[in-house]
Amino acid sequence: MPELPEVEVVRRGLERWVAHRTVADAEVLHPRAVRRHIAGPDDFAHRLEGHRIGTPSRRGKYLWLPLEDTGQAILAHLGMSGQLLVQPHEAPAEKHLRVRVRFTDALSTELRFVDQRTFGGLSLHDTTPDGLPDVIAHIARDPLDPLFDDEAFHLALRRKRTTIKRALLDQSLISGVGNIYADEALWRSRLHYERPTATFTRPGTAELLGHVRDVMNAALAVGGTSFDSLYVNVNGESGYFDRSLDAYGREGLPCRRCATPMRRRPWMNRSSYFCPKCQRAPRPA
Repeated sequence: MPELPEVEVVRRGLERWVAHRTVADAEVLHPRAVRRHIAGPDDFAHRLEGHRIGTPSRRGKYLWLPLEDTGQAILAHLGMSGQLLVQPHEAPAEKHLRVRVRFTDALSTELRFVDQRTFGGLSLHDTTPDGLPDVIAHIARDPLDPLFDDEAFHLALRRKRTTIKRALLDQSLISGVGNIYADEALWRSRLHYERPTATFTRPGTAELLGHVRDVMNAALAVGGTSFDSLYVNVNGESGYFDRSLDAYGREGLPCRRCATPMRRRPWMNRSSYFCPKCQRAPRPA
C-alpha cells in the first residue's frame, strides 16, 4: 500500500496539473472504481461536471480533490495499485483505465484513474467545516502536518497500552505511517517493534517522531518508495527510496550499523524487519 510520502508525491503533482481547472465531463469506465459512491457511476460523473477543482489535500494516506463552492470533495483511495495520472488527450488509454476526467480549458491534458487490481477507487463526499471529507474526519493528523501535536501524541501513546509498531500504524493516533516507514523509523530509533508504549518517556517519543519525520522527508525527496511499476507520480514516474531502505526488505543482509544479519518476523499479516542486536526485544513482563 502507498504510504504518506507516495501519496504526497501524487498530491503535489495534482496541485501543479489539476488544481483550479473546471471539469468538462467525467467518464466511468469500470463501476468498481466508484463503488464507494453509493449513488452509482452515472451520478458520480454528473456531479463533477461544471465544477472547479480546488487545491488537492491530504491527511495521512488519504487524498482528496475539493470541488469549489459545493461543500464536497472527490476522495481518492489508491489501494494496492491505484494511479492518478495526468495524460495528454491523445495518449492511448491505459489497459486498466477506470475513470477519465476532462477539463474545459485549453490545456491538452486530462486526469485518469488507473487501477490494475481494482482495490482502490474514487468517491464523492460532503466535507466538514475543516474541509475534510466526512468519512475520514476521525483520522489523526500526520507527523508532517504543521498542526500535529507532539505532546498529545505522547500522552495518547502512554494511554494506549499497546506496542509501538501497532501504535504507529493506528490511524486514530497518527496517520500516514505504514509498514515500511514504521520499520525504518524503528530501526533508526534502535527500538524493537514490540516495545510497550507505556515505557516511552517524552524524550523517547520526541526522538521517535523525529526519525519518523526524517525518513518520510527523505522518501519524499526522491519520489517515495516504488517496489514495482504500480507506485508512480502523476507523470507515471517511480520513486526510488527503496534503494535507501535500512530495514524493510533486508532480511539476511548486514545491518548498516553493526553488520548483524537483519531478521524478518511475521507480524499482523505483514512482516517486521529489524536488527536483533540494535533493536533488542523487550524482556517478558
